[in-house]
Amino acid sequence: MGYYLQSAGGQFEILRLARPVPEVMADSATAPELRVRLQVAQEAREFASRDLALPDNRSYRSYADLGRPFVVWNVFATGELSTRLEEWCFPVAGCVSYRGYFAKADADAYGEELRARGYDVFVSGVPAYSTLGWFDDPLLSTFLRYPDAEVVRIIFHELAHQVVYVTDDSVFNESFATTVELEGMRRWLERAGYRDQQSAYGGMQERKRQFMDLVLKYRSQLEEIYSSSSPDPEKRAGKRRILEKLRAEYAGLKAAWGGYPGYDRWFGQDLGNAQLASVAAYTERVPAFQALLARDGGDLARFYQSVAQMARLPKTERDARLAELAAGSPSPAAAAPAISRAAGS
Repeated sequence: MGYYLQSAGGQFEILRLARPVPEVMADSATAPELRVRLQVAQEAREFASRDLALPDNRSYRSYADLGRPFVVWNVFATGELSTRLEEWCFPVAGCVSYRGYFAKADADAYGEELRARGYDVFVSGVPAYSTLGWFDDPLLSTFLRYPDAEVVRIIFHELAHQVVYVTDDSVFNESFATTVELEGMRRWLERAGYRDQQSAYGGMQERKRQFMDLVLKYRSQLEEIYSSSSPDPEKRAGKRRILEKLRAEYAGLKAAWGGYPGYDRWFGQDLGNAQLASVAAYTERVPAFQALLARDGGDLARFYQSVAQMARLPKTERDARLAELAAGSPSPAAAAPAISRAAGS
């Protein structure tokens, strides 16, 4: 009950802080930089409904300054020698592989409780999330601090969750939202005068893809060790070696990026199973959804109807349909895999 009370309290506090964007922009106390970000966000919000057939509602038409770096902190947990994330089940959202808290202290306390029970734990801040249309989600200070292209991407992605959402199928939900995000960003950046955003977004996506490839590579190596017949002490030693190699390879990747520090915070923590497992290949169904969009002639409204029909199928049948679509599709356009809710996909 205490967990649900903090969840409800945190959500209603966000709604209490939300102010209409025109009011914030007219306020003489609003910083010029924030006005510029709000203007871009409102342009993207109008574009989302007008050009992407996303919901035309009150979401992202208000702004809330939370006064903290993240809106929630998610707690992920695995066994000591496992990369399988524990799951928690909730009303509306269904079963998910994390537990979210609006106060970092609460997330840390729950993480310590799990550690005391022998779990490998990772606590990560999240800049944005969707209430799936149950509330009017505001623009948040926690993600408006990002570059313009990232702000626009988040708006498209989170609005897509309001169109179709299947409980207990994160891969389906995130792959669909990522497909909408990618198509939306393609159309957004095709407009005149957005070459700078296009370059920034392309670079961001490429770095994200390389980060994902790196983490998933070492996660696979951990899974191989844990599934072996080696005794636990040998598995623990292998775990340490793999995590040390991961950190060393990231240093080389960062150098190749010219010193880009965007993932330093992630690598600045004690690496463990839960941290690697929190980076999920949520876009594995993106090629299938892109093939479905192409089959629907690029008509997003028609595409949403097709996805909604598929969402009503049993999961085994839904997965089979998606596999058929992916098998018949050409190589998908380069797209960075989305990071799990640990990084605010």
